[in-house]
Amino acid sequence: MKKWLLLLILILLTLLTACGETEPASVAEIPDEPSKAELSNSLNNQFSNDIENVLANVFYKLDTVVSDSAEANIYATRQFTLDELVDEVASAIPPTETSEKYDNQQMLIYPNHFVTFKQSEEDNQVILIEVAPDTFVRNNYSPNYLNNFFAFAMLNRMLSANNWAESRRNTCATGSCYGGYSTGTKTFGGDVVTNRTNRGMFSTRGGGPSAGK
Repeated sequence: MKKWLLLLILILLTLLTACGETEPASVAEIPDEPSKAELSNSLNNQFSNDIENVLANVFYKLDTVVSDSAEANIYATRQFTLDELVDEVASAIPPTETSEKYDNQQMLIYPNHFVTFKQSEEDNQVILIEVAPDTFVRNNYSPNYLNNFFAFAMLNRMLSANNWAESRRNTCATGSCYGGYSTGTKTFGGDVVTNRTNRGMFSTRGGGPSAGK
């Protein structure tokens, strides 16, 4: 009897461990979205200047990546091209700085966030939007990755650190550092990992006031 009980406990522990494993995100999870016009209307009618709140209220949250110090949220849409989406967001909430486009990616800097727009490697019809607070950027990003978008002098200024790029480069020389989000991945550079416990909701339940809450 005791052997059967022990076996049952072991089976239950195995099942609980399997259920607790975090699976990587996929763009296949994106649900049916409101039309481009509805999303655009919702984006331009948000009563907030907080870029995180605005994007969270309009787009589907696909994933969250976390480190010891902070987290960044990943949103996704099939309704816009990269250029269209950057223009829409920058028009709705003007950024402090706008990068040039690099490798199907572009970045906007806001007072407290870096927002990266990226064509998904998994499906080039999907645009991923990573919203990273300054703390997450400062403690996790590779300066060489960010240098594809902005000069080191500007990054130092935006992150309120005189020598962030140099000190961070020294840190990254001894190990990998975070270089942006990709679907299908559970672990990233440094100690950044996926955490999908709070993903997957349209805050506006369809992107417009008529859709209900």
